[in-house]
Amino acid sequence: MRQCLALLLFALSLPLAAAQLNLQIGADRTWQTAALLAHPQTQDIQVEQDVTYKRPMHYRAVPLAALLDGVSEGDHLQAVALDGFAAEMPAGPLLQDGPARAWLAIEDPAHPWPGLGKDKPSAGPFYLVWTHPEASGIRPEQWPFQITTLRRLASVAERFPALLPDEALTEDDPIRQGFALFQQNCLACHRLNGAGDAQLGPDLNLPHNPTEYLRPGYLRRLIRDPQSLRQWPQAKMPGFAPSVLNEQELDALLAYLEHMAGRKLQAR
Repeated sequence: MRQCLALLLFALSLPLAAAQLNLQIGADRTWQTAALLAHPQTQDIQVEQDVTYKRPMHYRAVPLAALLDGVSEGDHLQAVALDGFAAEMPAGPLLQDGPARAWLAIEDPAHPWPGLGKDKPSAGPFYLVWTHPEASGIRPEQWPFQITTLRRLASVAERFPALLPDEALTEDDPIRQGFALFQQNCLACHRLNGAGDAQLGPDLNLPHNPTEYLRPGYLRRLIRDPQSLRQWPQAKMPGFAPSVLNEQELDALLAYLEHMAGRKLQAR
């Protein structure tokens, strides 16, 4: 027992290991931590209100656009994290040099970042952060952390037709807005009709859609503050405050979920 404890303490005392970032955006490339820290465009940046750490943070970071050679504004990218989180992002905002700007923060093994909670790892090895995110309405789901892979893919609608609402809906139907909001806020953790790349949360339509078994008031409460409805220490679902998802947007998201309850099918 003492030997096991000694080994654990020794392991915790070791410096953080260097990591590898996989880029799958055409010609595949890998970047090691040291190479990214030595990149000619890497610099010190200050993030005034970090979405993950909930406070100002200082990082060594490289403009993400500097790593995305060959990617165009119309492309679609996905950031995959160590825990299976898979953030879907249009490439356009990631390529802009302002006013909101995307950066890849690089965790230096010699200077590790704080843990995300008691006995939890940090947001490293790589973390997509933003300076002046409010200028472009950047959402919390566009701050993926613990990134291992960035890849270029076809759009969500092309890859996962099982997610699509009824094609007969008009372009301005709130359900279509709800589908867009589902992609931005939910698809990083959840699948629907078996469709999606995420591995964190449950499927939101199979076998049952939450609109089928939760009263509307409780479902809204679950989305706003999950821990206020069902609490357990390992919970990972964040709350979506009105500043992130306003009431009209939440109405549209729930309209999409209710609509999809009538469109159950297995992804191909």
